[in-house]
Amino acid sequence: MSTTTTRGVAQPAPAKASPARPRRALRGNPTFNFWLFTGPFLIGLVIFVFVPIVWSIWLSFFDARYTVTPSHFIGFDNYKQILTNSNFPSSLVTFSVFAAFIVPTTWALSLGLALLVNQLTFMRAFFRSVFFLPTAVSYVAAALIWKMSIFNGVRFGLANTVMSWFGVDDTSWISNPSPPWYWLVIVTLRLWIQAGFYMILFLAALQNIPPELYEAAAIDGAKKGWQTFRYITLPQLRATSTAVILLLLIAAYQAFDEFFNIIGTKATWAQTPLMELYKTALGTDQDYGAGSAGAVILSLLICIVTLAQGKIMGFGGGEEK
Repeated sequence: MSTTTTRGVAQPAPAKASPARPRRALRGNPTFNFWLFTGPFLIGLVIFVFVPIVWSIWLSFFDARYTVTPSHFIGFDNYKQILTNSNFPSSLVTFSVFAAFIVPTTWALSLGLALLVNQLTFMRAFFRSVFFLPTAVSYVAAALIWKMSIFNGVRFGLANTVMSWFGVDDTSWISNPSPPWYWLVIVTLRLWIQAGFYMILFLAALQNIPPELYEAAAIDGAKKGWQTFRYITLPQLRATSTAVILLLLIAAYQAFDEFFNIIGTKATWAQTPLMELYKTALGTDQDYGAGSAGAVILSLLICIVTLAQGKIMGFGGGEEK
């Protein structure tokens, strides 16, 4: 440090003032950034999800025909009506059977695709993209393709053309309720759209399995294939499998787009719960109270099935030991 001399006495030089620290801008505040990015989403969630849910529950206890601002309280009469004087209960039974079939089928197909893609040593990204691509297609567009091009029921339709190679006569896939060929149309459409998305989830879980587990199994004499899959791969995929099954169950009970665009609302032999609620609330009677009661019942059913399935498979129980 330099010094100055005054009357022969050395004096230290005055210290330089440290530069002022810049004030922290709002964009550097983590709390501000959090609300900046999540605020619009939370506002939309409240307006378009929570408020309609609460209003639907409130509406289910009122006589609300041709109006969504009821004034006459009727208690649980709407629940009695939707459960006794409509096709809503039968649609719940039908699509419980549909869910019992489509959920394990989609789970097995997605897991199989993930195992195949995970074993590839070349072009893995290409096949992963090819299988995932149908997820970007809307159910409406896919339903129209299935209905008007593949399973249109005419002689030169794709499905009937392939069947004719094996000597099978033309089949009316959608309009003929007996035998129920329409289920083949719906199931193949669902598998085509959904399998790729859940394949990505399984593929991510497979890549997180420590390779040391397979090396230890090989040292212990476990053979590649079924033994390693059963005792190592499948247990390691338990959490992912549970999440996939939960999502598939919810999607099965919320089926609407493909059934509405392929079958329509006039056919009583393949109506989803949401289609029955659509006819109740937006049909000739426009009974919003009964429709809201059915929506509450369907939501409770989905919650009960989801919680029961998660309890059985131990979802949310912490780390597996």
